[in-house]
Amino acid sequence: MQRKTKILATLGPASDSPDVLKRLIQAGVNVVRINFSHGDADAHRKRVATVRETAAALGKSVGVLADLQGPKIRIESFADGKVELQNGQAFTLDTEMAADAGTADAVAIYYKPLLADVKPGSQLMVNDGAIALKVTEVTDTKIVTEVEVGGTLSGRKGVNLRGGGLSAGGLTEQDFGHIKLAAEMEVDFLAVSFVRGASDMHQARRMLTEAGGNARLCAKIERAEAIDALDEIIAASDVVMVARGDLGVEIGDPELPGVQKRIIAQAREMNRLVITATQMMESMIENPVPTRAEVLDVANATLDGTDAVMLSAESAVGKYPVATVEAMSRICLGAEREATRERQTAGLSSHFRRTDEAIAMATSYTARNMHADAIVALTESGTTAMLMSRQDANIPIFALTQYPRTENYLAMCRNVYPVAFKPSELDGSRPINEAIMRLKETGDIAAGHRVLVTKGDFTGAGGTNAMKIVTVE
Repeated sequence: MQRKTKILATLGPASDSPDVLKRLIQAGVNVVRINFSHGDADAHRKRVATVRETAAALGKSVGVLADLQGPKIRIESFADGKVELQNGQAFTLDTEMAADAGTADAVAIYYKPLLADVKPGSQLMVNDGAIALKVTEVTDTKIVTEVEVGGTLSGRKGVNLRGGGLSAGGLTEQDFGHIKLAAEMEVDFLAVSFVRGASDMHQARRMLTEAGGNARLCAKIERAEAIDALDEIIAASDVVMVARGDLGVEIGDPELPGVQKRIIAQAREMNRLVITATQMMESMIENPVPTRAEVLDVANATLDGTDAVMLSAESAVGKYPVATVEAMSRICLGAEREATRERQTAGLSSHFRRTDEAIAMATSYTARNMHADAIVALTESGTTAMLMSRQDANIPIFALTQYPRTENYLAMCRNVYPVAFKPSELDGSRPINEAIMRLKETGDIAAGHRVLVTKGDFTGAGGTNAMKIVTVE
């Protein structure tokens, strides 16, 4: 049984060595994440080059996702490194305080629009919600708060507004430079942080195109406002990410499970890829085995039909990056043994506007009802394979393409297994025969298997217009 759900792992000090990276890919990593919030341009270039070299040496398709930092609002630092905040005490966020002069009474914050974004009664969540502050007074330079949930607080921690409403735009000046870097490195996916609406995605796509990049865009859903604009954001994106850290802080943890399920379902319905992220295997940063709650969390996202599950600190700075990927892979496989009947019948009443959509649905339906052994998609852009994957049948989809960019895109796609393939000619039955031979060589199909093959009579994205049923000789 091949694992359908893909694994996205963040790179960092724990996974930088070529040996560890090789073991991570062998353990099941399909896509790696380069976090632009940490490290400089040279470090990012080195990581991407190492990933490309290692994947090529292993004969694997591994996508690269670059993640923009976005307008992360942070407090500055404390004179003594950290402070202890007590429930009920006053604590001030000061826009004119020195950056390293923070005390238990006040700390600097240099995002001045926050003064207009809050009012008495607003609730600010610091350090992913570990510290809760209730605003009591706002002046021209300061936000005075009362500590509702105290604890230890160190410098440079993020600040969120419960319920959303921050005016910070989706892209910053720093992001503009990182978009150019992403284009230079030819990454496969570019994640846009703190998206508020479709306009943020349109701006990012425009800037990426101007920089010469062609990465697929991923919208990170981590603001309360993004939930209200979910459909338009998904439509403007190629991938969406359920970024549960900041999202949970803004909308509240009780709302998060239902919203996660809604985002996954809506992304699939709109034929977009979807990633579930944040703290999925958090305890394995320090421990060699996951908790039962983490097992159930990963399994739940898998059962909901997410395309990929993501590791952050677990693989970037954790003690057991390879063991974490191995554990996550086992959990996904266990969950995938359960039936997905509802998704198997999704879309059967749809009206198709494009030929490739009709072919994808017809192929999925036929393969499921004739108990085919595999689906083979001869593809340029990967669209037909992605469309068939939305049905989530228990039939593997092998996407054969001559384009590395398409291979790496489909490395993220649930139940799709990209294979490098260049036919000797494009017309007639020879491409199909050569594709069957290629998969026999890899051991993915064997004599006697019944296989459905999709292909196009002309080149270009969306060109698939034919389906053929083949019994492997």
